[in-house]
Amino acid sequence: MLEYDKEHILHPYAPSNPALDMTFVKSAKGVYLELDDGKKIIDAMSSWWSVIHGYNVESLNNAAVEQISKVSHVMFGGITHEPAIRLAKKLIEITDKPLERVFFSDSGSVAVEVALKMAFQYWRSQGNSQKSKILAFSKGYHGDTFGAMSVCDPVTGMHTAFEGILHKNIFAEAPGCAYAEQWDEKYICDFASKLEQNHEEIAAVIIEPIVQGAGGMRMYSAEFLKSVRVLCDKYDVLLILDEIATGFGRTGKLFAYEHATVSPDILCVGKALTGGYMSLAATLTTKNVMRGVESNGNVLMHGPTFMANPLACAVANASLELLFDSPWQQRVLAIELQLKEELAQCNTLDVVEEVRVLGAIGVVELNRDVDLAWMTQKFIDKGVWLRPFLNLVYIMPPYIISPKELTQVTQAIVDVLKEFTCYDTSR
Repeated sequence: MLEYDKEHILHPYAPSNPALDMTFVKSAKGVYLELDDGKKIIDAMSSWWSVIHGYNVESLNNAAVEQISKVSHVMFGGITHEPAIRLAKKLIEITDKPLERVFFSDSGSVAVEVALKMAFQYWRSQGNSQKSKILAFSKGYHGDTFGAMSVCDPVTGMHTAFEGILHKNIFAEAPGCAYAEQWDEKYICDFASKLEQNHEEIAAVIIEPIVQGAGGMRMYSAEFLKSVRVLCDKYDVLLILDEIATGFGRTGKLFAYEHATVSPDILCVGKALTGGYMSLAATLTTKNVMRGVESNGNVLMHGPTFMANPLACAVANASLELLFDSPWQQRVLAIELQLKEELAQCNTLDVVEEVRVLGAIGVVELNRDVDLAWMTQKFIDKGVWLRPFLNLVYIMPPYIISPKELTQVTQAIVDVLKEFTCYDTSR
């Protein structure tokens, strides 16, 4: 099977017929992935940040089985169903009060596409076609579909191959004030200037609140986000918050925007929404935005085939119920404290530039790029699954990870980086 995979199946951000061997997973339970040889390794990535409850969870399994015996899918055009209604109600209850309209889609990238469409249609439905740009940020990442790519970092991002054909947007400097750093107005100057100069053509601002994810795992001050909200209000520009990676407790708050006590006009959520079981995302917005979109008899022009898939919605409902019935705040805080203590050892290594921790996110930034093949295998040898990228080794574990299991992960990071300090990257 591995040979067939190598010859025929495309994997993300990898060449066809890759030289790098694939890791074959045959089952998973709790925080562990079981490999084809029977070896069990801790998934410290939560399968790209989504499996917050761990794998093979009885209540989520039961929700899927129960729903699949009723209806696994039905079109959402002209039809509705209980799982979608229950999920919409729960999302409206747990997000900021003005958010009371929910659009379901099948991935985080599509949730961003929908948010961008909402913003553009909001202005155009009211006769303002001049607002045709989005103001985004350097080091930002919002997905791999075309609209989403157009608001990702255009220089250091992953989409330079499409530079000439993407919609041209406006980019401000990445937030420069670290999460716990003392605030200074200088950090918002570039954004404020870009907004002041271009607000007449800017439909919306999009930003990942508090943590910029795949663009560099950067954590920034809540004061920055507060200032963004104030300036959006001042210049009459919509604010889109992309919480696909940070939503549902990852930063220690249910949603990262709560660190700044701000409210978005449009909110994107995904990844952990179903506990990693199914692909599902949602774009939430306000009554005011939707009234704007629907001015002059218009409707929001988007409609995925698998929109509000009943099976995914049922699992999402069970996942949210499990989250709120658990001591997730205490778990995330305990992970944060342990990561701060144990990853601090990395600061003594010559190869390490900085260690950053917030909630259940730990990042070790190096002063040179990793050797992915070498480092991945080293982690597997130590019983840990981590997927470094660029010059970053990071951990986003399931919330159910035990202190002993977390120590195994952090010690693996320390040990592998000690080896990497002496590793010849030219070979």
